[in-house]
Amino acid sequence: MVGGLGRGFADQCTKQRRDAFAPARRQGSAQNALWFAAAGAVYLFGGLVLTVVVHIPMNEALAVIDVPTDRAAAASIWAAYSPDWQTWNIARTGTSGAALLLAGIGLLRIS
Repeated sequence: MVGGLGRGFADQCTKQRRDAFAPARRQGSAQNALWFAAAGAVYLFGGLVLTVVVHIPMNEALAVIDVPTDRAAAASIWAAYSPDWQTWNIARTGTSGAALLLAGIGLLRIS
């Protein structure tokens, strides 16, 4: 007995669960899984790793700089910081969009 129930009931539940996912397996779930895996990998490296390796250190470096009262000095600091940050932010946005596209392709191929 499994959890107070007969073995036949447990086998029936397993068969129902297996049958419920049979259409997805027949429609090439391995290919769909590759699309989702690619989406995850692109987001992991282009979104998360890029944030941790580039953006967080840049933001922390900017945070320790004393804010000058002189507008020209503040503009100089921002002019030195902003172009690199924007370049990496565009890369992060592009890779996040690519990850979304790959996940969307995976979803479209399911049905």
